[in-house]
Amino acid sequence: MSEKEENMKFITRKLIDLYKIHQRNLPWRGINDPYRIWVSEIILQQTRVVQGLDYYNRFIERFPDIHSLAIANEQEVLKYWQGLGYYSRARNLHETARMIETNHGGIFPEDYKSILSLKGIGEYTAAAIASFAFNAPYPVVDGNVFRFLSRLFAIEEPIDTSKGKKIITELANRIMDKSQPALFNQAIMEFGALQCIPVSPDCSLCPFENQCLAYSSGEVNNFPVKRNKTKIKTLYLYYFHVHSGSHIYIRKRKEKGIWQNLYEFPMIESETPLEWEDLIGTGDFKALFPFGKSIDFRLVLKNQKHVLTHRILYATFYEVTTEKVPESFLPFISILSDAIDEYPIHRLMQIYLEK
Repeated sequence: MSEKEENMKFITRKLIDLYKIHQRNLPWRGINDPYRIWVSEIILQQTRVVQGLDYYNRFIERFPDIHSLAIANEQEVLKYWQGLGYYSRARNLHETARMIETNHGGIFPEDYKSILSLKGIGEYTAAAIASFAFNAPYPVVDGNVFRFLSRLFAIEEPIDTSKGKKIITELANRIMDKSQPALFNQAIMEFGALQCIPVSPDCSLCPFENQCLAYSSGEVNNFPVKRNKTKIKTLYLYYFHVHSGSHIYIRKRKEKGIWQNLYEFPMIESETPLEWEDLIGTGDFKALFPFGKSIDFRLVLKNQKHVLTHRILYATFYEVTTEKVPESFLPFISILSDAIDEYPIHRLMQIYLEK
C-alpha cells in the first residue's frame, strides 16, 4: 500500500473513531426512517442544530409520517415551520409528501435517482437520505465537509463552482468507508461541525494536524475558497398594524419569494430609509390612507433589523387606530385581533407581536 493510500485510510479510520467518542445525541441519528431523516435534513439546510432541534421535534410530533403531512393543509404546515425561515422548504416538503402519497403509495423511494427526482431534494439531500436510511455508498457533502476537505487537501478551486464541488465530492468518495457509508458520512460531517469550524478553529488539537495542507502552510483561514460573493440589497419595510374595533387587517403574500403564502400587515416597501414626513408623502401611503379619514398613528417599533441570504431588512411598525377603514383596505383580510395566532407569519411579524 502506498503512503498516499495509507494516509487516506488513516483519515477514514480516525474520523469514524472520533465520531464514536464525540457524536452528539440527536433524534434523527441511529434511525433508518427516510421520512424523518428527510425532514431533519431539510430543517438543517439553513438552520443551526441547536435552533433546529426544537422545530424538528415539534414538526414530527404533529406530522409523524408522510401521510399525516400529505393530508395537512399548507397553512398549518407553514405555521409549524414559522420562525425557521426559507419557507419554500416547508412548501416543498408538503408538496413532495403529497407526491409520494400519490405516486409511490406513501412509501419513500429507496434508490438515489428516484429520491433525487423528488421536488426540493438536491444531490446533497438525496445522498443523505440514501446513505442514512438505506446505507447506500453516496458521499454526503455539506458545508462542513466542503470546509474540512478543502483545508485538509488545500483545494484552491472555489467550492462555489461546478469543478470545485466535483473535486470535493470525489475526495469524499475516495476516503469513504464503503462498508459503512452512513457511519462515515455522519462522522465527517460531525468533525466539520465540531472541530474544523468556519472561524479560528483550534488546529493545535486537531488529530489531522500532520495531514492538513492548509495548516502546514499557515493558510487555514483562506479555505475554503469562494469565487462569488453574494450581493446584498438593503430594504426598508413600513408595516401598519391597523385596528378597527375588534378587528385587524392582514394580507397573504402571493409574490414569489421566501415569504410566499405567509401573512403580514399592510406594508410599504422602500429602497431608502423614510422618516415619518417622507413616508406620508409617498404615493403608496396616500393610496393606503386617503386624507379625510380619522386615523391615529403610533410608532411602536423602529428599524428592526433582519438579515436574509440576499437581503438586509429594516422594519418599522406603526399601530394604527381608526373607526372606519378606507376602501383601500378592501383587498386585505379582516380578522379578530386574537385570531392572528392561527395564521403563519414571517419572522419580522413574529418579533413585532412578541414585543
